[in-house]
Amino acid sequence: MSANRYTYLGPEGTFTEAALRSMPEAATRELVPMVSVPAALDAVRTGAAAASLVPIENSVEGGVNATLDELAAGEPLMIYREVLLSISFALLVRPGTALTDVKTVTGHPVAQPQVRNWLAGNLPDAQWESAASNADGARLVQEGRYDAAFAGEFAAPRYALEPLVTDIHDAQNAMTRFVLVGRPARPAARTGADKTSVVIWLGDDHPGALLELLQEYAARGVNLMRIESRPTGEGIGRYCFSVDCEGHITDRRVGSALMGLKRICPKVRFLGSYPRAGVEPAEIAPLRHGTSDEAFTEAAEWLARCQDGRA
Repeated sequence: MSANRYTYLGPEGTFTEAALRSMPEAATRELVPMVSVPAALDAVRTGAAAASLVPIENSVEGGVNATLDELAAGEPLMIYREVLLSISFALLVRPGTALTDVKTVTGHPVAQPQVRNWLAGNLPDAQWESAASNADGARLVQEGRYDAAFAGEFAAPRYALEPLVTDIHDAQNAMTRFVLVGRPARPAARTGADKTSVVIWLGDDHPGALLELLQEYAARGVNLMRIESRPTGEGIGRYCFSVDCEGHITDRRVGSALMGLKRICPKVRFLGSYPRAGVEPAEIAPLRHGTSDEAFTEAAEWLARCQDGRA
């Protein structure tokens, strides 16, 4: 395994690269762009890279399906960190291009909902075609295949392009969440401001099946931060659920919830417990009464006394 190599969704100039370079350790790693999310994660599975940074969620468009599906399938991987990046687009063109010259535009599919209104108001007749990434769209513009690309302004010099318009976004404060993924190992120690991710499969489709899953969290006072369904590929109506919750697997309430899920579900894949980006422990809301580690310990001691006739 190359312990010094990190892969990311490329080519050079993507928002993913910008997010990766925001991590302090990136300065001492070999950063290798890959053509797709599956390729970036497969490099970790094969040992060609120690870790990979990939997008998983956007505040406008929701989950990044390629990442969610890759984490649910194949050889298990684990999330070790998340990175949040503010997203604002620039319209990149070849030098000398005017806005009236733009007839075709490109960008990553996740970018389109974030610039749709701007596009309708400023380039209503332009034809949109998707690219593998925003930076790849910039490369295609450089090659003359499209007139303009929506990408990060920082990508312009890498592809000899100019930002014709900057700070484009339909939604204020748009963010994309990225995750650093490696091979399974012991999770990092809890910080007090953590997140735990899993993928859950239902055993069979019946009334209240999803409610049963949610109750495993609710009964223990575990707050869900995200839940998304994804098709399993096994037929219409067959879904698994990608879930993020507050807390760390070593928190008694979270560990107990995961054990409850394991009892009632045919398959649960643990994706990791890791620090929440941009959140300090002091900012976390107090736990509900009866959900602290101490409360679980006291309850277990009470049960032992009952079983021994000492209650």
